[in-house]
Amino acid sequence: MNNFTFYSPTYFAFGKGQEDNTGKYVKRFEGSKVLIHYGGGSVVRSGLLDRVKKSLEAENIAYVELGGVMPNPRSGLVYQGIDICKKEDIDFILAVGGGSTIDSAKAIAAGACYDGDFWDYYMGKPVEVALPIGTVLTIAAAGSEGSPDSVITKEEGMLKRGASGEGLRPRFSILNPELTQTLPAFQTAAGVTDIMAHLFERYFTTTKEVEVTDRVIEALLLTMIHEAPRVIEDPNNYEARANIMWAGMMAHNNCCGVGRAQDWASHAIEHELSAVYDCAHGAGLAVVFPAWMEYNMHHDVMRFAKLAVRVWGCQMDYDNPEVTAKAGIKALRNFLKSIGMPGNFAELGASENDIEHMAHTACYGNGGSGKIGGFAALSEEDVANIYRLML
Repeated sequence: MNNFTFYSPTYFAFGKGQEDNTGKYVKRFEGSKVLIHYGGGSVVRSGLLDRVKKSLEAENIAYVELGGVMPNPRSGLVYQGIDICKKEDIDFILAVGGGSTIDSAKAIAAGACYDGDFWDYYMGKPVEVALPIGTVLTIAAAGSEGSPDSVITKEEGMLKRGASGEGLRPRFSILNPELTQTLPAFQTAAGVTDIMAHLFERYFTTTKEVEVTDRVIEALLLTMIHEAPRVIEDPNNYEARANIMWAGMMAHNNCCGVGRAQDWASHAIEHELSAVYDCAHGAGLAVVFPAWMEYNMHHDVMRFAKLAVRVWGCQMDYDNPEVTAKAGIKALRNFLKSIGMPGNFAELGASENDIEHMAHTACYGNGGSGKIGGFAALSEEDVANIYRLML
């Protein structure tokens, strides 16, 4: 296990009706004028936005609204939010929605405290100072409600990149599983896939003797395998929704990634797909991860075999562990198909013609070094080959 520091100060309020206390939490964390950031549609139709505003009004907290966040959130709305914060003297940002809304709110929070272009942070500058953020989560997927990370798509060139820094961790996050019960089955499944992908990115490591976090990751993966079919069959299953929602936070606040090298090549590969085709991030990961596994299996076949045995229940072939590793990858493909996720480029709406462009941008775009991945360093040619496995 490697040396590490771990700091996760977010205050979580979990359970039914917690969104009605939003104003109290904003006040607790010293917000006096709030930018409410949201997408549109469901948070308005469901009455959630009105309940949140009523809660703020009950605490005499002023607010300004900025809706319009889209999946794969865009830089244009971030710039608009930064302008509002500076003109209106906003001192707290409240994201009401899923990972896209929270990521957009984080970008605004960082940009509002910075005299330069917020995109500097998405080119690698650490985020050290940002306006405080609170969240009311409506989708279990990205884990942004507890993480120091944010992903934004720059409309000029459609570059999808991430920023990170402890200043981006929310001060508080409200997690009411009831708010996820109206999600379509596809969106629920894409969220589960995103959660599993965050776990895989940490599981595939070059660090030895990390049994504690290995076991935590395996437990969370087993939870997803158990709960996903239950919520797709019965969207109102509160207990299953609750387990998925808390697992989503655990998967990405890095409690199961401490002390170990991590990979993150699959996210870089997928970001090109969702930037070019605007597909759901989880759906893109459903196509990317099995292909990445197939391509990189021989880098450490025993780790893939261990996952197959411990998570997918495959029999260990000690004479030929590759057989076990392949069985685990097949089990993942079958599971993703069973919950309605795409399995190839055609089902994702992607084109073979864009492979070379996406591989180059994944490795070199936005100042990249030409190699991606902490488990197996992948070149532009490697990434192109992985895309071809998705055809």
